[in-house]
Amino acid sequence: MSLRKKFKEDQAEVDTGPLNDILFILMFFFLIISTLANPNVIKLSNPKAKSDTKAKQSVIVSIDKNRTVYIGQQKIIFDSLESQLKAHIRSGDSTKPAVVINADSLVAWKDIVRIMSIAKKLGATTSASISNQ
Repeated sequence: MSLRKKFKEDQAEVDTGPLNDILFILMFFFLIISTLANPNVIKLSNPKAKSDTKAKQSVIVSIDKNRTVYIGQQKIIFDSLESQLKAHIRSGDSTKPAVVINADSLVAWKDIVRIMSIAKKLGATTSASISNQ
């Protein structure tokens, strides 16, 4: 009695090599597309506030390579920056004002730090950006 099954040589086989190639290409495609997709795809409806809410106040201070200081579009003298900045920042406001500093790349760091310390002294938050022009 023979317990082994006889192997038939005429059985068909499926070659899975091309299938593996296609699956690898699809996986690679979806991996690339998923990294390019916008992570903020969930659309939410935010509640609207009434008009009595106060917007965060921001004052833009710019300084160029010649140490010329501007508050908004107004040119001021560097030594009078504190008094001019105090006039632009509302002191009785409940929201903390922000001072945005735009500086040329050739401006000395001590001037940028001086502007930041004046803004901190007046109770404002600061952020700086350096531009190459």
